[in-house]
Amino acid sequence: MGARGAPSRRRQAGRRPRYLPTGSFPFLLLLLLLCIQLGGGQKKKENLLAEKVEQLMEWSSRRSVFRMNGDKFRKFIKAPPRNYSMIVMFTALQPQRQCSVCRLANEEYQILANSWRYSSAFCNKLFFSKVDYDEGTDIFQQLNINSAPTFMHFPPKGRPKRADTFDLQRIGFGAEQLAKWIADRTDVHIRVFRPPNYSGTIALALLVSLVGGLLYLRRNNLEFIYNKTGWAMVSLCIVFAMTSGQMWNHIRGPPYAHKNPHNGQVSYIHGSSQVQFVAESHIILVLNAAITMGMVLLNEAATSKGDVGKRRIVNCH
Repeated sequence: MGARGAPSRRRQAGRRPRYLPTGSFPFLLLLLLLCIQLGGGQKKKENLLAEKVEQLMEWSSRRSVFRMNGDKFRKFIKAPPRNYSMIVMFTALQPQRQCSVCRLANEEYQILANSWRYSSAFCNKLFFSKVDYDEGTDIFQQLNINSAPTFMHFPPKGRPKRADTFDLQRIGFGAEQLAKWIADRTDVHIRVFRPPNYSGTIALALLVSLVGGLLYLRRNNLEFIYNKTGWAMVSLCIVFAMTSGQMWNHIRGPPYAHKNPHNGQVSYIHGSSQVQFVAESHIILVLNAAITMGMVLLNEAATSKGDVGKRRIVNCH
């Protein structure tokens, strides 16, 4: 055993230790420095993101919709890092702009933002802001926005897509429509809570009181209830209101008209066949009423027993 083990010990004693090549040390040192730098950069990015979210949460605690100028827009929306979605309304609320649509849209936008701010699901993944044309003209030019109001969604990663711009002309700017669009883009569902409005209740109470008082005063003579002409007029008013699109106006809440902010031209008829202005429905109502009145006059002229000359004049007109 001793004789056989001696050569093995001599071979082990004759082996030389292996060392890494001399050129590997600078490479390892560079790799270590790179890892340290990447770790420091990641930590710095996390701290910057935390500061941005903290600032946005502070603004949201004060106002559901906070205003942004060019510097804030570039810092909190355009510049990374960002792990939150931002809904921005580009508008023109200054009195000299005379944008009535912007004021109406701003009210609906405020209702939506308040519903999100005071809901139990509120978190730091979604924020609401607005950019006024007079405070951020450069932003309008940068995004090539030439009309107001315009609603856009800026996702946490990447650039906004075509669907991230709200189709205001086709859908309208109601808070419920905006909430549905936000749910499609962010998977955040907002239940809209509107402030109580007692104007409808008061108007109904006044109408009931008026009708009740009239019936009480005429309690000894209620023949007017059986007046066919009166009921016909009431029926025609309801038909005119429904056929002109008043119910659509009540549901969608479109603007009365649209004023182009560039040339000041006012449009009373919408260019799309799926949308209308309130003024457009009023025009249709007047036209329908005029046609109906003309048909009634023709019928009266044909069936009345008055002067033949007057009947001919009415028929010609």
